[in-house]
Amino acid sequence: MSAPVLEITGVTKSFGDRPVLDGIDLAVDEHQAVALIGASGSGKSTLLRCIDLLVEIDDGDIFLDGEVITDPSVDPVAVRRRLGFVFQAFNLFPHMTALENVVLGAVRAQKVGRPEAGERGRDLLQRFGLAGREDDRPDQLSGGQQQRVALARAFAGRPRALLLDEVTSALDPELVGEVLEVVRDLKQEGVTMIIATHEMSFAREVADTVAFLDQGRIVERDTPDRVLDDPQQPETRQFLRRLLEAGRV
Repeated sequence: MSAPVLEITGVTKSFGDRPVLDGIDLAVDEHQAVALIGASGSGKSTLLRCIDLLVEIDDGDIFLDGEVITDPSVDPVAVRRRLGFVFQAFNLFPHMTALENVVLGAVRAQKVGRPEAGERGRDLLQRFGLAGREDDRPDQLSGGQQQRVALARAFAGRPRALLLDEVTSALDPELVGEVLEVVRDLKQEGVTMIIATHEMSFAREVADTVAFLDQGRIVERDTPDRVLDDPQQPETRQFLRRLLEAGRV
């Protein structure tokens, strides 16, 4: 069998005296989508940032296509070229157009010719429902449109995996659906993804595996139906009960 696209083994991370990740083990196979759920501060975003080498781990290993990427000798920029990261707050360059934001990484980091990158960027913007908005700057776009530009930018480099960090949390409720629809389409195409989300219905629909994090540990991991409908661990049951009481499940 081929190696998982991403494999995390025994990863720990502390900020000062505060442990944030406590022995994380997780594997993501080709074409799989893994949803990370858990309360704020449970370690979901930190784990994604460790995978993208934006945060240095304290112990353990992270593998991409069977190659360890957390060795100090590894070039983090080269690793990030193989991953696509979409942040909560879009992180678009405000002085650039939508198209310029999408093609920047391909032109600068991957040395793709500008005409080729531009053609692919236009295709992606059209595919993500942004045809005709190529020349708009971020302040001319809604939050949902900006996040779709960010998704197009992350996907433009044909990454081995997409890392999505609460991509709907900064959006008004009426804009959430348009972003989730893009992610659904990517899943149907077999894109490998790790998704940190508070949207339980979305995790149920898109993920092959749901991993519940609590205090930096993966407490429970199984199919969406098993974790969300029949959780085995008391921490998972308590978390889902709180969401149900808040009307979020």
